[in-house]
Amino acid sequence: MKEKYYLFIDECGDQSLSSVDENFPIFTLCGVIVSESMLSDLTSMVNEMKMKYWGNTNTIFHSRDIRRCQGGFEMLFNLDTKKEFYIDLNDIMSNGRYNVISCSIMKNDYIKKYGKLQDIYAVSLSFIMERAIFFLDTLDKDISLDVIVEKRGKKEDANLSNSYNRVLQKGTYYVNPDRMRKYFNKFTLRSKKENDIGLQVSDLIAYPITRHILNEEESNPAFDIIKGKIYQANGTLYGLKKFP
Repeated sequence: MKEKYYLFIDECGDQSLSSVDENFPIFTLCGVIVSESMLSDLTSMVNEMKMKYWGNTNTIFHSRDIRRCQGGFEMLFNLDTKKEFYIDLNDIMSNGRYNVISCSIMKNDYIKKYGKLQDIYAVSLSFIMERAIFFLDTLDKDISLDVIVEKRGKKEDANLSNSYNRVLQKGTYYVNPDRMRKYFNKFTLRSKKENDIGLQVSDLIAYPITRHILNEEESNPAFDIIKGKIYQANGTLYGLKKFP
């Protein structure tokens, strides 16, 4: 019997190359790898926090809403509540058992080198799938990996499914198709409304990683908390891909 693992994928930034926001010229795809048992623990921690602040588990954690104190997070305008909230959230992000693999595309550099025709979401996905295998190899287990991605739109979702299947069929430069299929089992698209905890955790991590890639010298406490979760080997953060 294979051990079940999940790869939750969410994004930060706009994947369009037709116009680049010079204040945010980056697209990040963030993957969170977690075992079935670890996901159960993580879900319990997040839901316990939701019960504390809302009395139910219906609220969906979204990084942008939290930062802007909107979409159900208006209580964070109260500085005392905000301080306690972040202590609780940081505790979950620090003590939860998961690993991170991300890919950040620097749009201007990418356009100069490759033009505007490619789908940078697909490019990022191939990097994450490839490095997920590198990480899973280190566990030395018989693993079945399910990929769960947030829905974006009918056309975008179809393109994403095709990109995923293409990587499985052709592999990458470093990973052949047989090695891909050894791990990857199921691909699922889920709506944000489905309140998936794994996707919410991925969403919370994507922004601080993006800020770090944009400016490594900038103070970034949220990144400092999750840095130890990023896949690394021999002192190198292989789970923190910057491209090109």
